[in-house]
Parts: sequence; C-alpha cells; structure tokens
Amino acid sequence: QLHLTTSEKNELTRSLEMVQNQLQEKESEIKRQISEYKDRLLQAEKEHQDALTEANRKNEVEIEACHEKISSLEHFISSQKLEIERLKSNKEQLNNSLKEANQALGELLKTKVR
Repeated sequence: QLHLTTSEKNELTRSLEMVQNQLQEKESEIKRQISEYKDRLLQAEKEHQDALTEANRKNEVEIEACHEKISSLEHFISSQKLEIERLKSNKEQLNNSLKEANQALGELLKTKVR
C-alpha cells in the first residue's frame, strides 16, 4: 500500500511539474506577445504622431500662403480703389473742362450770330 501511494505521489508530482512547466511556457509566451503588442502599439503611435506633425506642418505652410495671398489681394484692392478715385477726379476735371469749353463755344456762337 505504501509503495503504491508513493508511486502515485511520484506520478502526481511529475504531473504537477509538467503542468507547472506548461504554465511557465504559456506565461512566457503571453509575456512575449504582450511585449510584441506594446512595441507595435508604440510604433503605431509614433507613426500616427509623425503623420499628425507632418499634416500640421503642411497646414501651417498652406495657411501662411493663404495669408500672403490675402495680403497681396488687399494691397491690389487698395491700389485699385486709389486708381478709381484718381479716374473719378480726372473725369470730373474733364467734365468741368468740357462744360467750360461748351460755354465758351456757346459764347462764340452767340458772338458770331450777332
């Protein structure tokens, strides 16, 4: 009976050691997978951050180009307004000169008719 019990105990001990070894292997495999997933996650986060940084840089460049274009258009509009004012002033002067010339012509025609 003692021999049988000792034999069973030894068998159970071997079985327990096998299960413990399998558990240790499984734990090691799971730890390795976790480490691999963490590395992949860090890499994905880095790539995402790099893409965001590049997109932000491109947006900043585009925004700056738009600001420059707006400034250029504002300058153009301002110069066009000045040109319009100058042309209005010239038109007024020409209208006045034309009016004076017509009056003078009218006077000359009256004088000639008499």
